[in-house]
Amino acid sequence: MHSQVVVLGGGPGGYAAAFLAADLGLKVTIVEADPRLGGTCLLRGCIPSKALLHVAKTISEAREMADWGVDFPAPKLAVDKLRKRKEQVIATLTGGLAQLAKRRNVRVVHARGIFVDSQTLQLEGGNPATYDDARITFDHCILATGSVPAMPKMFQIKSDRVMDSTGALELADIPVTLLVIGGGYIGLEMGTVYAELGSKVSVVELLDGLLPGADRDLVKPLEKRLRESFDTIMLSTKVLGLKEAGKQIEVEMEGPDGAKFKNSYDRVLVSVGRRPKSSGFGLENTKVTVNEKGFVEIDEQQRTSDPHIFAIGDVAGEPMLAHKASHEGKVAAEVLAGEPAAFDKAAIPAVVFTDPEIAWAGLTADGAKREGRNVQVSQYPWQASGRAIANGRTDGLTKIIVDPATDRILGCGIVGAGAGELIAEAVLAIEMGCTARDLGETIHPHPTLSETVGFSAEAYLGTATEIYRPKRRQPQES
Repeated sequence: MHSQVVVLGGGPGGYAAAFLAADLGLKVTIVEADPRLGGTCLLRGCIPSKALLHVAKTISEAREMADWGVDFPAPKLAVDKLRKRKEQVIATLTGGLAQLAKRRNVRVVHARGIFVDSQTLQLEGGNPATYDDARITFDHCILATGSVPAMPKMFQIKSDRVMDSTGALELADIPVTLLVIGGGYIGLEMGTVYAELGSKVSVVELLDGLLPGADRDLVKPLEKRLRESFDTIMLSTKVLGLKEAGKQIEVEMEGPDGAKFKNSYDRVLVSVGRRPKSSGFGLENTKVTVNEKGFVEIDEQQRTSDPHIFAIGDVAGEPMLAHKASHEGKVAAEVLAGEPAAFDKAAIPAVVFTDPEIAWAGLTADGAKREGRNVQVSQYPWQASGRAIANGRTDGLTKIIVDPATDRILGCGIVGAGAGELIAEAVLAIEMGCTARDLGETIHPHPTLSETVGFSAEAYLGTATEIYRPKRRQPQES
């Protein structure tokens, strides 16, 4: 077989690249080992986790309605039905991708691709079997192999009670007790799901705060709520080892004071990050350069050091986000079609889908401090939002990072219910080079939480209605 473009990997970046390349007139083949398109995000990550988080949120909201005088009986869980519904969500989306590939005449080969050289892939484990031990040559390949959960050797014991994120999403059962190792976004999201489904969830984090690297102002409301819903949150605590003990996992830990102790849990979720999937498929047989962290080195057009190979998504560097991968995939497709494209984004949004959600984009206050940049930070507390008060969710905050010399919006962070839906406006403002006045004078519908984005700009300008801030001097036009 031969194809102008082969996309190795059928995840969000891979199929986005393949579909656009086909739309631009190129002959395209996707090589994907899984029998379905969608990649980690759709099959074992973003989509199934959000389906379960939707269930968790509904349970939480029903319980909190008691404060309004509306009492619901305790939920009865049918785990088999819950699991089946989650799989239906996945099936709907994977089926749609298969149809889209067919309509675009994108050939899909379900086999494992291994580089023989810079223009040849060996196909193994093919489905149908006619692909097995076959080869496909290409003019160019777009590497979209993604990432896999990191599992340090000390946690690799022979027990199905020790799970990674993929295992946690399978929802084998609802354990009475669950330990989440790692206070990052995946661990906190899955901890939220299991806590609402009835597990006593504990979190252990090596560092002194949850969500390392995130804005502390945004993390604070989330941590406060999690401490109410989780059984225990142990910070500055090191996991020394795991051992199966009957029907539980015994975990040895070391606290911030150096004291060692042991606790036992029905299940343990290891969630200490992800690593790029850049080994095991013959990249050493090409001219592709892989750095010390395992990421494939690329330029702004997604080109690797091998002229025949491009790379996108998780394997091509952080942040490891599906939407970043999709945009990089489109850049690669346009470059291959001769278009003047480059990946040059001012802001890549990130969302933690806990309750409350956390979202941010662009420059952060800590980032500005590290870079020695002079910025102004403006915050709008949701205690002043009519909609937040009506919803009973005033634990939110919207903050913007502004260049005081030009009033341009450089960054935005939001914590609160639905923060992930609100951040898009700020991303557009950053990309378009909007000023605080542009954002503040944009009429937002009332009463909505989206108003808090505009109100944060008004707070910066000193024109906010619901809170008082001294009016600041406007920059002089040059």
